[in-house]
Parts: sequence; C-alpha cells; structure tokens
Amino acid sequence: MAAGVPRIFVSHLAGVPVFDPAGDQVGRVRDIVVMLRVGRRPPRVLGLVVELSTRRRIFLPMTRVTGIDSGQVISTGVVNVRRFEQRPTERLVFGELLDRRVKLVETDEEVTVLDLSLQQLPARREWEVDRVYVRKGKKGGAFRRAKGETLTVEWSAVTGFSLEEHGQGAENLLATFEQLRPADLANVLHHLSPKRRAEVAAALDDDRLADVLEELPEDDQIEILGKLKEERAADVLEAMDPDDAADLLGELPEDDKERLLSLMEPEDAADMRRLMSYEEHTAGGLMTTEPIVLRPDATVADALARVRNPDLSPALAAQVYVCRPPDETPTGKYLGTVHFQRLLRDPPYTLVSSQLDDDLQPLSPDATLPVIAGFFATYDMVAAPVVDESGSLLGAVTVDDVLDHMLPEDWRETEFHLDELPETGAGREAGTHG
Repeated sequence: MAAGVPRIFVSHLAGVPVFDPAGDQVGRVRDIVVMLRVGRRPPRVLGLVVELSTRRRIFLPMTRVTGIDSGQVISTGVVNVRRFEQRPTERLVFGELLDRRVKLVETDEEVTVLDLSLQQLPARREWEVDRVYVRKGKKGGAFRRAKGETLTVEWSAVTGFSLEEHGQGAENLLATFEQLRPADLANVLHHLSPKRRAEVAAALDDDRLADVLEELPEDDQIEILGKLKEERAADVLEAMDPDDAADLLGELPEDDKERLLSLMEPEDAADMRRLMSYEEHTAGGLMTTEPIVLRPDATVADALARVRNPDLSPALAAQVYVCRPPDETPTGKYLGTVHFQRLLRDPPYTLVSSQLDDDLQPLSPDATLPVIAGFFATYDMVAAPVVDESGSLLGAVTVDDVLDHMLPEDWRETEFHLDELPETGAGREAGTHG
C-alpha cells in the first residue's frame, strides 16, 4: 500500500458513530454496502448503512464520507433520511460476506472469512475492498475466537465471492461495464431492450444513474425515470447536475413534475424551479447553480482545496467566482472571476480578492445561445458566470452545456471511435483510463 493511502478493517467500523462537520452525531454504522465485480477484481464500496437515533436505517454514499479514523466516521452532513433498501447488485459486508466459506486460489483450501479491509483509492473519494482476513480449519463465528491458522491475503487470492463471467442478469451486465465512462455506459443502455434497460437502471446506484442519465437522449431519460419508484426518481434528480435535472423535469407532464419536486429536498427543488423559470436556450436555462463561490477574504489555498473536488467537472473547476455573502447562488454582489492558472502562480496565503479578473463582463441570464457561444470563442473560456441585474451571481454556464444544445439532436447516435483520432500520447492515455 502506498504511504498515506487510508486502509481500515471493517470490524473496526461496526457500530462506530457517524458525525456531521459540526460534530453532531448522525447515527451509527450498521453495515457496509459493496458491489461485486466480474472475476477477481476487488469490490467497490458504495456506502454505509447508518442507523439513526430513530432506529431508521439509511444509506450514506462514500462520496459523502470525508474521513474515517479514530473510531468515527465524518460525513459532509448532507444525508438522505429515506429508509435503506438493498438493490440486486449490492452486497452487505456484515450481513453476507463475513463468516463466509471461500477457497484459497493457490491451494484450493476452504477458509472462513473473519474480516475484510477497505482501501481508499489515491486522490479519489472511491474505496474498494482490497484484502481478506481468513482462518483455516473449522468454520466459526466471524468475530469469535477459534483455533486454526489465520492469515491476510489479497482479494484476488480467494475465490467464492465474485460474480461469474457467464450469466446475462443485470448484476453481471453491470459488473462487466463497471469501468465504462458514463457516456459509454449510456450508449450501451440506449441500445438495450426497454426491459433490460429498466433492469440495469434499477440496479445502478443513484450517483451512477444520475451521471448516465445526463448522457442519454431525452426519450430514454423520460422512459427510465418513469419506471423508477417516485422517491428514488427524486433522489436521482437531486444527484444530477441541476441544469440537466431541470431540463429533464421540464419535459415531464405538469402533475409528474410537481409530484417529484415535492419529494425533493426544499433547496434542490428551489434550484430546479429557478432554472425552469428561464427560457431553455438562454444562459439562465443552461447554467448550473453549483459553481465554486468564495468570499473576498478566502485564500488561494482555500480556492485550490475547492478546485480539487473530484465531483467537479473540469470546466467548473477551471475558475472560481468571488462574491460577497451569501456564498450560495443567488449570491451577494459578484466581484469577479479568478482563473485556475492564476491560482497556481501565487502563494497559498494570497487573498483571491487580489487576483480578480473583473474586466470580463459576465453573461446575463437572458443571453441567447449564439451570444454565449460567441463569448466562449472570443475569450477562450470553458465556463462563464451568469449575473442578474442586481449584480448577484446566479450560476455558471460551461462549454459542454453549450455544445449539447448546438450539436444536432441525434448527435448521441453517432459512434465515437478513439482510433479515428491522431495517434498521440495524450489520445492513447485518454483511451485507456475509464
């Protein structure tokens, strides 16, 4: 294991408290949710089952876990309190994997699983199961003392956990395509039968399904959303980029739209309503309401910490917007933009207010698609702030949003082949990392 890469055994997580950033206890860990993969590839950790003080068990995605140490779990504080429901592709570590009989690949000897270790992948929020603590000899309880040699082995050194290569169920299909980028998985879903498409969509976790929906044609989006339970459909919409979710909601019948909005968190629903109030092909209709917003007294170090967020698209991470409080859109007075390259040139303690590009005129929410495209072309920008008449930052438009609306409606039907690109080192690298 590389130095500094966190690893923890699951037995150390049983019953530990979960806190929000303010130090208030949210609940306790009752299980760990993982997704098995084809062959001997380590399972991906999807999240934690957390029991609230009310005894209700909820799902906490690993993307909302900011720290695991010293017998506690720290979350972002944003949790969905709907009751946890296990999906077909999910496995519970305490409930299904511990105390299980598996075989050592090298000797074909049966062993009992006593514990599993989780490892955080470098520079990412993703976790996976990487090692298995087993005991040879007679089967016993996972946490009880028993005779027999114990040893810790790599996940790939045991068999009896992972999915088989054959089989056509949604579980196996998902495991096969687990490494695909959202756009590529969307292309796979688009060409499946409606029945299989619904099965795969139902088995995907909310964040993954949200990413895939953003890449699908409108008809497929509406079809998939309509086959989900309403509460889950609302969760998936919340996980989507606000502008994409608002576009999708805008295509639904009024009653369906209002019902889904009523099931969403009030702040998310308010963002959706605000976005839907603008014309579709304007800056207001295209913008996301979640750009990086900082106060004037923030430092370069603060800005870079926000830019490093792996959940941000490269376009949104290219610049930060400096505004007077409040920090969330619509903000106080917009002061200017700081470009990522400028952040790299100054010391960490420098105030972002001293780095402003305040000569660049922001877009108005009524700016049309040709005006937005001309702005990006003229100033070589990949994102642009959207500011109202009062001077408040409403959001940001990114170049990918503009391209989505300027390309032909059937552009997603066009096959994209990396081997048609010039043979460059960057092209080869892009094609090999999912």
